[in-house]
Amino acid sequence: MHALVVRVTIHNADRTREVLNSQVVPQVSGAPGFKTGYWTWTTGGVETNGLSMIIFESEENARAAGDRISAIAADARDDVTLDGVEVREVVASA
Repeated sequence: MHALVVRVTIHNADRTREVLNSQVVPQVSGAPGFKTGYWTWTTGGVETNGLSMIIFESEENARAAGDRISAIAADARDDVTLDGVEVREVVASA
């Protein structure tokens, strides 16, 4: 298994939540090899930072999803800034 780790800076939390629930989560959860995913963000600070970890059956599946997420983020520049996308091997879970 491989994890897709995505980091963003959120400029518009309300709009980001809407896009996340209406577009990102449905698209990612329907992607080939999807196992599970978690989308999080900080609370109470001046700047809101988001971090997601999405698990896929293979590295290839994770990389393909990362490409799609990068494209979605490029269209949402006013709402979020994509800070990083990386694929990591899952070496343990509980």
